[in-house]
Amino acid sequence: MGENITKKDALILTIDAGTQSIRAALVDLSGNITDMVKTPIEPYFSAHPGWAEQKPEYYWDMLCRTCRDLWAKTGDVHTQIAGVSVTTQRATVVNVDENGRSLRPAIVWLDQRKADGSKILPSVIRPFVKRVKLLKFVNDIIESCQINWMKQNQPEIWEKTHKYLLLSGYFNFKLTGEFSDSIGSNVGYLPINPKTYEWAGPYDLKWKMFPVERAKLPHLVKPGEVLGRITATACLETGIPQGLPVIAAASDKACEVLGAGCLTPEIACLSFGTIATVNTAIQRYVELRPIVPPYPAAVPDQYYTEVAIMRGFWMVTWFKEQFGLKEKLEAEGAGVTPEMLFERIIREVPPGSMGLVLQPHWSPGPHMEQCAKGSIIGFGDVHTRGHLYRAMIEGLIYGLKEGAELTEKKNKVPITRLRISGGGSMSDTAMQIAADVFGIPAERPLTHETSAIGAAIDGAVGLGLFPDFPSAVKGMTGVKQVFEPVAENCRIYKNLYENVYTKISAKLMPLYREIQQITGYPE
Repeated sequence: MGENITKKDALILTIDAGTQSIRAALVDLSGNITDMVKTPIEPYFSAHPGWAEQKPEYYWDMLCRTCRDLWAKTGDVHTQIAGVSVTTQRATVVNVDENGRSLRPAIVWLDQRKADGSKILPSVIRPFVKRVKLLKFVNDIIESCQINWMKQNQPEIWEKTHKYLLLSGYFNFKLTGEFSDSIGSNVGYLPINPKTYEWAGPYDLKWKMFPVERAKLPHLVKPGEVLGRITATACLETGIPQGLPVIAAASDKACEVLGAGCLTPEIACLSFGTIATVNTAIQRYVELRPIVPPYPAAVPDQYYTEVAIMRGFWMVTWFKEQFGLKEKLEAEGAGVTPEMLFERIIREVPPGSMGLVLQPHWSPGPHMEQCAKGSIIGFGDVHTRGHLYRAMIEGLIYGLKEGAELTEKKNKVPITRLRISGGGSMSDTAMQIAADVFGIPAERPLTHETSAIGAAIDGAVGLGLFPDFPSAVKGMTGVKQVFEPVAENCRIYKNLYENVYTKISAKLMPLYREIQQITGYPE
């Protein structure tokens, strides 16, 4: 921290690069976002069906633009900024040359391309993996690894690759000139030791499954440690003062958990975002499913567990685009947002949506059959768009409850409170539904932008502005509102969840398989 910055005045600049936007925020040591600029971005383009790519330079240009727009909004606050922390979407990869120039478009985490797994897993290992009933799982991982696809399809690109980086590592290089990244961002198909999240030992089988040369990987540091300092070039392009320290944070989900104030597993962090997730912070290594490790936390040497609904609250956006033209036009005329009108509509729909029940598998997760589909059952002539909209939110929360039950079982710690973040948490109705479905209090943090707060906590601890993470969480997070469960609503949701929702998948899966065979979708 600069000599002239007092702790009272210090600000942390956080850069949060998600799937749909890049945010630059100034966060004070009370956890207040004093200023923020959010720039929408194109999530990806697709040169082929199932591909999802984006130019790394586009991400960087949007980051620079977002920072410059922040300075235009705030004026001269540069002398108050003590440091910078970066959090990004997970598992998006970038190939660069010796000078950090990208060699191909980034492969975004949404990408569906597959490598030929038969040429990768050593034949001597296959019988063992098959015997323990993990052959399909291991094959899926190998085929999804972007390294394997590149080596098979673009070997000339791989040969020229000097460093193979996550998007966080690419940003860190552009800001500091150092090929360094945070252990907390280390999520993807990479040869890592899942208990330390350092690179795996030299004889680990993962080097065969994810065959990247060690020299092509960045140096790793723990969350809260210094990655480097803002270079003169980065200062010129972003307006961030030269020489400021860049402190390692973590992936956006890890920062979201920390920024929501979740340090122990009895508090579940629900994210009502593009991907809907239920996460818990935990100090020990826990596998929710066999050989699937927990993720690295935004706190050093800790983890977070996660169960995800892949399309999550994207489904709400989908609904508004497909069925919400009326509200969009009315909102424009009334000078309000469409969300405000939809909130009014679903308040008039009773809990349980008059028997309409939705299963939210619009895009199957990694632990489902790829033929799995979403479903909505229970239609009658009483149902309106409002019932459908509420059933969608209820179905998403049923799915998160299912994940929470698995988490409790594996963690061996009961969940007693919910802390909910993400854009969907701004809906009072969604918050109340969560409290009623789970049957426990649902807490709304001081801001739904918890990933920015989590990154700022990493920065504040790394700069010595707090002595440790518990004190930083106490000082920089809090609860704005608590939604208590309503007994009658809980009764309705408990019966629908246990007697209907949890049985839908098994009963419909044979039909999903038939649909795939008849239509060929999904491939």
